[in-house]
Amino acid sequence: MNQELVRIVDNIARDKNIDRESIFQDLESAMISAAKKYFGKTDVEADIKVTIDRQTGDMIAYKDGELIDIKRLGRIPAQTAKQVMIQKIKADERQSVYDEFVERKGEIVSGTVIRYEGGSLIININNRTEAVLPKSEQISGQSHHVAERVRSLILDVRENASQVKIVLSRTHPDFIRRLFELEVPEVAEGIIEIKALAREAGYRTKIAVLSNDPKVDAVGACVGVRGSRIRNIVDELGGEKIDIVRWNESSHELIANSLMPAKCSQVALCFELGGATVVVPEDQLSLAIGKHGQNVRLAARLTDWDIDILTPDEYNQELERLTNGLKDIEGLDDTFIDKLIALGIISVLDLAEIGADPLVKEIGITPEMAVKVTRLAEDLAKKQTAEAPPTIAQVILEEEIKVIEEPKEESPQ
Repeated sequence: MNQELVRIVDNIARDKNIDRESIFQDLESAMISAAKKYFGKTDVEADIKVTIDRQTGDMIAYKDGELIDIKRLGRIPAQTAKQVMIQKIKADERQSVYDEFVERKGEIVSGTVIRYEGGSLIININNRTEAVLPKSEQISGQSHHVAERVRSLILDVRENASQVKIVLSRTHPDFIRRLFELEVPEVAEGIIEIKALAREAGYRTKIAVLSNDPKVDAVGACVGVRGSRIRNIVDELGGEKIDIVRWNESSHELIANSLMPAKCSQVALCFELGGATVVVPEDQLSLAIGKHGQNVRLAARLTDWDIDILTPDEYNQELERLTNGLKDIEGLDDTFIDKLIALGIISVLDLAEIGADPLVKEIGITPEMAVKVTRLAEDLAKKQTAEAPPTIAQVILEEEIKVIEEPKEESPQ
């Protein structure tokens, strides 16, 4: 009996997470290679078989049906068996790592930083497997040090000829989604559903949630008692702001919710253009736009609508320009403007962009009249673009962009 061999196989299988049977098969293949090495080139085609008893570890070898003593093969064949065995175990280990982590793609793993390589972090995630967190997948403004424990999302698993590359991410939107599943049991159980998520990593995230249980408040559950749950997530993200908004099937309500903490007075939707015109009080304009335009930009991505923000005065001015521009067209009834507003068209710019077909299908005017209206709208739009001042929202956004683009002055040495 060769219990030592069985014990070694069991240890390798446990330490490297390799199937025990696969190791025995590798051993048999390695011994066959060693035997062929011993008998030389003339007997390469010889029928050599090696079997190892899985329970006792006893090894039996045959050459052309005759029993041979595998222990007498010598040093050089033994070295051949060793090299073959090392190669096969490394291949089995790579396959084991790939099979394990390709199934865990999209999960959060925790690991220890072991070194930096050109800006990328190399992280040990289970004491035997290294993964890479590229610079592009690290949260802006956060720094990590060796021996620090870091949680990341398994973004991709790639199998190369010599290794398995596991790519991690802390900037992917799904990282936020998985953190909520870990911190909020109702999300993991499906009681609360994350319907939409938009993120600018390191700065701000908007997440729309819906409760499938009328007794559970989706926003309150995600925030936790005195903000305990959301605070854990924010701390993990290094202070990144997270806005939790209530999901609504009504696009009007969802857009209004997504722009919080700003309060909206009115939302006009144009389904033909996929755009929404949102009216907010002037004192709420900066809140609606957000720092560097993040609030409105994330709201647009969260709702999948192009959002244009106007003050009440600007909204009324756009309607007045639209009404005055079309009032001299003969054949249009008094309700035409109201029908345009119902379609979400509140400016000559919208009317010029929408074209004639929707006017025929939705409002019911003749094709000739629709063409006449859109041509006039195009002329008015060109004139307005050249003469009209920018909206307050556009001015604020331009100022925010200047702040971002202006180079910082270097402090004197």
